[in-house]
Parts: sequence; C-alpha cells; structure tokens
Amino acid sequence: MRRYETITIIDPDLSEENRLPFFERIRDLIPQNGGFLVGLDEWGNKKLAYEIKKKSRGYYIRLDYCGTGALVDEMERSFRIDERVLKYMTVVLDKDADTESIKEEMAKAKAREDLSAEVEKSPEPQTAAEAAEPEATSVETTQARDSEER
Repeated sequence: MRRYETITIIDPDLSEENRLPFFERIRDLIPQNGGFLVGLDEWGNKKLAYEIKKKSRGYYIRLDYCGTGALVDEMERSFRIDERVLKYMTVVLDKDADTESIKEEMAKAKAREDLSAEVEKSPEPQTAAEAAEPEATSVETTQARDSEER
C-alpha cells in the first residue's frame, strides 16, 4: 500500500454547510476503496497565484492517506466531475507504507493531544504568596483570640 498526499483547491464561495458534504464524500470514498485516511487538514481561503475558473482565491484542503492506485484514480475522477473543485494534485509520499506503524503514530499523537488538553483544563497551581495567605489568616485569627482572652 502506498501513502499519498492530495492538495485540493475548492470554490472559496462555498458556505461551511456546502463544504461538509464534500469532506464527508472524501472520508467515505477512501475506506470504500480499501484505503485509510491519515489526516485531513483544512488550510482555509488563500490567494491563488493565478485565476482559476475566474476565481482569484481558493479554499485549500490537504489529504494524507494510504491506498492503491485505484483509490487515487477514483478520487481524481470524482474531483474532475465535481464543479466545486478548482484544482487538485496528488503525490506519492511513500511507495511502501507500513499502515500499522502509521496507525501507531496516529494513536501516539492523539494521546499527546489528549494529555495536553487535560493539562490545559487542570486548575493552575497556587503561587507561593497564595499558598502563604491561608496560613497568615489562621495566625491572625489565633492572635485575635489570644488578645480577647487577656
């Protein structure tokens, strides 16, 4: 199985709700043809170097996936038919990709991402001044009681 990267430029005037079916079709197409999606990165609207179909901007999408030549042929066929797609280009990243090691890398990256999300959610540690405040309050309270008894 080979590892591919496809950069696709779609119509920038599409709304978010019109882009989602395009992404879902890609996500469905890859497993149907015996491949698996490593990553889908949305780069967003960017200025084109030259006009394509009278558009000076385009919405860029990067697909990283493993599959066969038949999968690439089917994806490119669907891109040619779809009028939302302005341009696409596919390159081979690895001619003999080990899918198991790629899946392990993805799992490790997800674990790191989850760990960093947990660290961000945890309460911030107290500074030395904040930690000393409760002690000072209890000392003041004890001193006030002692002075009342005298």
